[in-house]
Amino acid sequence: MDRLDPGRRPQGPCVGTQKWRSLLFVHWIVSPDALRPLVPAGLEIDLFEGKAYVGLVAFEMHDVRPSRWLPPVPTARRFEEVNVRTYVHAGGRDPGIWFFSLEASSALAVLGARAFYHLPYYWARMSTGPAHEGIVGYASERRWESDVPAKLDVRYEVGDPLDAPRDGTLEHFLVERYYLYARADGGALLRGQVHHTPYPVQRARVVEMQESIVAADGIARPEQRASELWSPGVDVEIFGLEKAPLRP
Repeated sequence: MDRLDPGRRPQGPCVGTQKWRSLLFVHWIVSPDALRPLVPAGLEIDLFEGKAYVGLVAFEMHDVRPSRWLPPVPTARRFEEVNVRTYVHAGGRDPGIWFFSLEASSALAVLGARAFYHLPYYWARMSTGPAHEGIVGYASERRWESDVPAKLDVRYEVGDPLDAPRDGTLEHFLVERYYLYARADGGALLRGQVHHTPYPVQRARVVEMQESIVAADGIARPEQRASELWSPGVDVEIFGLEKAPLRP
């Protein structure tokens, strides 16, 4: 499977830009059979050395713009976001992400992403604090009473830089993802693409984590974490959704 081609910039103008900052990537190994009912037909679970992964990514979103030539959206200039995801492909090509849920502290971002990108966003109370004695804190809790309760409270420290993730390594498999898949209201499967430079990656160590987001998404995960990484971030171009080019 070609895992490098999705990282090449698509032709044509992007529909928006964002800056993703201070990303904590936490992953668990989960049975592919447990994920299969949660992922649409037409997509296959992407495996690394025969193993499926569920990831929780907590980060900050900065300077969200509908176009690179327009100013940032005033009420969504900076906010926190957490996503829970797994990795998929379409018949052996176009490896990407399937999101189980996304939390954001901007209500405008939640409403916009639900309407235009058909992504399962939730409005949440969220906070992140500066490092204290090297420990960073990040917290999230869904706000709407009608939603399934879901919380995150994590403290972590950032470690040494790693070499740029190379194709064929676990780090590349987990972080270098440029396609996302979503399901339209009518059931059609859609695909979107982002473009950015490769992630600079560092080691991370979770000191303490309490979370119920993964379980709220219907996934039973193990206690032991398989990977903990951090990135200072990337500047991102967003491209529009299209019908996913699935194989018959």
